[in-house]
Amino acid sequence: MAAMMPKLHAALLLALTLGACSVGTSAPAPERVVEPRVSAGPAARGDALLKRVMLARHNAARAAVGVPPLVWDAALARDARGYAEQMARSGRFAHADQHEQGENLFTGTRGAYSFAEMIDLWLAERRDFVNAPTPGFSRTGRAGDVAHYTQIVWRGSRAVGCAWAMGARDDYLVCRYAPAGNVVGQRAY
Repeated sequence: MAAMMPKLHAALLLALTLGACSVGTSAPAPERVVEPRVSAGPAARGDALLKRVMLARHNAARAAVGVPPLVWDAALARDARGYAEQMARSGRFAHADQHEQGENLFTGTRGAYSFAEMIDLWLAERRDFVNAPTPGFSRTGRAGDVAHYTQIVWRGSRAVGCAWAMGARDDYLVCRYAPAGNVVGQRAY
């Protein structure tokens, strides 16, 4: 059975769910999206790898639009870990009931997605982004279609902390931002 797992992972379309928090508005329920796997083997894990990948990808996206880099914040990472573990235990994927920090969420099949694949799905939202005041910053007319990307490049955000947890079937990634982005009436940059 274990020998079949890579073949199964490569052949299946895996479910993944994305959600992004908007400050000052009620966040829509996270949307269910199906994405094909990029690689067949289990994804590498570890807190040091998570920090390295998240900072590099966040700051590359920010540099591309001319906003200052984010710094890693251990307190934000602790908050993110607590919430990722809560979702992993409960199996319930939803935004935290807090509005002091910005929040990006990811869930996908346990062990299937690398950290780079996770954040790259958020960054791919750039294709629908227009730099208009929130919530009108999406070509589709749906703010949630770009709200992960906008939180990543939000000019006013200075710090990020991320954590992941494994549930029975799924991985959960939480990134927290301070100050929060996606502020109604403001532009990302």
